[in-house]
Amino acid sequence: MDYLTFRQRLAQIDARLRASGAERDFVQRALNQRTSAPAPAPKMTAVAQGKFQQRSRRALRCTLLRTLLQEDYRGFSCQLAGNPLYQWFCQVDAVDRVQVPSKSEVQRFAHWLPATEMRAVIEGLLRGALQTPAKLGLQEALDLEGYFLDSTCLKANVHFPTDWVLLRDGVRTLMKATLLIRQAGLRERMAAPEEFLRRMNQLSIVMSQPARRAGRKQGRKRVLRQMKKLVGIVRAHAQRHRDLLDQEWERTEWTRPQAEQILRRLDGVLELLPRAQKQAHERIIGGRPVANDEKILSLYDPDVRVIVRGKAGAAVEFGNTLLLGENRPGIILDFEFYRESAPADSPLLPSSLRRVAAWAGGRVGAAATDRGFPSAANRRELADTGIFDALCPRCPAELTTQFQDKKFARLQRRRAQTEGRISILKHSFLGRPLRAKGFAHRELALAWGVLTHNLWLLARLKKASKKQVRRPTEPLRQAA
Repeated sequence: MDYLTFRQRLAQIDARLRASGAERDFVQRALNQRTSAPAPAPKMTAVAQGKFQQRSRRALRCTLLRTLLQEDYRGFSCQLAGNPLYQWFCQVDAVDRVQVPSKSEVQRFAHWLPATEMRAVIEGLLRGALQTPAKLGLQEALDLEGYFLDSTCLKANVHFPTDWVLLRDGVRTLMKATLLIRQAGLRERMAAPEEFLRRMNQLSIVMSQPARRAGRKQGRKRVLRQMKKLVGIVRAHAQRHRDLLDQEWERTEWTRPQAEQILRRLDGVLELLPRAQKQAHERIIGGRPVANDEKILSLYDPDVRVIVRGKAGAAVEFGNTLLLGENRPGIILDFEFYRESAPADSPLLPSSLRRVAAWAGGRVGAAATDRGFPSAANRRELADTGIFDALCPRCPAELTTQFQDKKFARLQRRRAQTEGRISILKHSFLGRPLRAKGFAHRELALAWGVLTHNLWLLARLKKASKKQVRRPTEPLRQAA
């Protein structure tokens, strides 16, 4: 039964992709991006263009299915090789042979379009469900009567940003990259990289000893000074090997793009490690706090921010702010991912309403939020645009009074389910945790998750009922 249900959902998603034009829109945008690149490729022949369009369709379907299954690149490639249902959905089945994409090809599929183009594909799908529901096989048009908005923290896949741990991470990355360069045949005079890794591990063990011990504070300062000295030596060795690789990479077996991959890895850590070292000095030795906007939370993802949630078990989270808006059936109408520290919730409401109105060609009927969104400016804007105000007031007495309105009470009760919708998106469509590294990759993974989520929900909506065939009213003549 579970298999039959899943097969039916995939068939419905396939029908929605074809009928809504989302697949055609995706392929066209991929083709436009290829032809309008800064350094465009030579003009494609008709045969090459047909192959690229077929590959774009596979990129869309493979990434949708992989997001739905929550598989990594290699695992998805293996599952696709042995499942005829997945091969049919991804359009890789053939009579003579089945050739599935490799894990590297699946990774390229996940980055086929940028996040801005993916947002346009999502808005086109929603516009089709709103304006031509019968074409998609839906019984009713997309519901815009209720709009429920909330914000959350989309956590980055980083460990807890302890100051001295950042120094350990930097030493490990620099020495492992240096080891690769030395193994490729480029060497500068230095001790073995493994020796520096061993010394940093020893200092890390001492630093992580229990805090309840006499002289612990002075001991941490002493160990941190030793770490700083070791970091300086490691940075100098890594910089010399980095310059050597940049100048004499032809002596190795690597290509220039492979060498640049190592160079980028070294440059990122070499740039941030002095700031991390200063941050650890200020907090541990100087005992002075560091402002949140100046903190380094990860050497590998500089766009991670400190999000103060104030909730039990999650007073502070590390990631980026995500704004999410859904309708009554749970379809995500709008989302926004903020690279910098997002302002308070109240300034986010007007821009979200304008984005929905832009693709929908009209306004929503009512807006319901929690206590973080109400403000005098927001209430005036809702009144001017004719949108029903279901923003939860901060004053308990005012909230009690507004609950006398049945429509307000009904919208607020439904608004509580938005927390569950956020959890479904984060855990079932984005992964736990979200494995994408870097803000741009997380933003793109978010767009894929929203598109997959909306297609899955649209596939579950009621289909348009077929017209009943009228039976003849006159009695049939009796056979002679």
